[in-house]
Amino acid sequence: MKPTISIITAAVVASMLMTGQLCYADRNVSKAEAEPANPQSSDVDIDPMVSRQQLYDRLSVMTGIPWYRLAAVDQYERTLSKARPKARPQLGSVVGVFIDEELWAGALNPDPTDNIPASIQWFNGVGRDGDGDGFADRSSDLDLLYSVATRFLQYGGSTEDDFSIGLWEYYHNSRAVQRIQQFSSIYAAFGRLDLYDHAFPVPVGTNYSYKSTWGNARGWGGRRTHEGTDIFANYGIPVRSTCFGVVEVKGWNPYGGWRIGIRDLNNYYHYYAHLSGFDKTVGIGTIVKPGQTIGWVGSSGYGKPGTQGKFPPHLHYGVYRDRGLIEWAFDPYPLLRRWEQDERRKLKSNH
Repeated sequence: MKPTISIITAAVVASMLMTGQLCYADRNVSKAEAEPANPQSSDVDIDPMVSRQQLYDRLSVMTGIPWYRLAAVDQYERTLSKARPKARPQLGSVVGVFIDEELWAGALNPDPTDNIPASIQWFNGVGRDGDGDGFADRSSDLDLLYSVATRFLQYGGSTEDDFSIGLWEYYHNSRAVQRIQQFSSIYAAFGRLDLYDHAFPVPVGTNYSYKSTWGNARGWGGRRTHEGTDIFANYGIPVRSTCFGVVEVKGWNPYGGWRIGIRDLNNYYHYYAHLSGFDKTVGIGTIVKPGQTIGWVGSSGYGKPGTQGKFPPHLHYGVYRDRGLIEWAFDPYPLLRRWEQDERRKLKSNH
């Protein structure tokens, strides 16, 4: 195997020298050795959101892909890294894109740390030079995002359908395609990146009560545990979106009754159950914001569609996190306490 690789490598290098593609005789030359340091390159004082927006805008001009789709890809990658930080370490400074060495350099590339664009392309690696410095640097924000965007564009243009095909060919995961489309629609609707404010799910100041009910036993429908927090309130109290997000699910569930599911930019799925009804402006695909009414407190569920009154009126609120292929629930009580306290402080400061 080793002699074969040596022959291939020699042929590749010779070919690139003949065509003028190989810019440096030493494939392992670093960017620092090839370029003088730029003392003005520090971005310490720049807001990461501003840096990301500038990056997306620049890349949009280069590729023709709208900035909000690029932002959606970057954010989806970031959520995967947050869910699996050991397997997906941070590579760039502000982007969340992760590409492992083998995919970056090419599966058959004898040098997994290769940063020469021409040889990476020869071995069908993903790595590309986006910032024009002559290197495909896996620690460069622009190179990382440009490399992914370039791979998407191999499957067509920058239209929404072509982009979706490119997403599928890159991830081979329908959930990834759906998430990125959802994130893209949220960014496009609000026209900005900073969309992480939250609201308590019922109006603060109304009559309600709740405590941590995570893991409590439930009997209806078989033995199971409680995956959420119950907020007890009167019939008809507004139920509000806790986040910026997109409505993913709406309708009847035998356990949750009339329920709504909302996906946010952290790839959290917010689950609101036992509603008495839905706001008529809200449907699957609707973009919502914190504090927006989506329905009302009720006691629906534990039976066929329309079943009511088998328990006191309350909102069941749950949160699920997506790891890319599976989702799991976690205790929302700490989040609820923080959002409630934040909203109380805002109300006091406005008086």
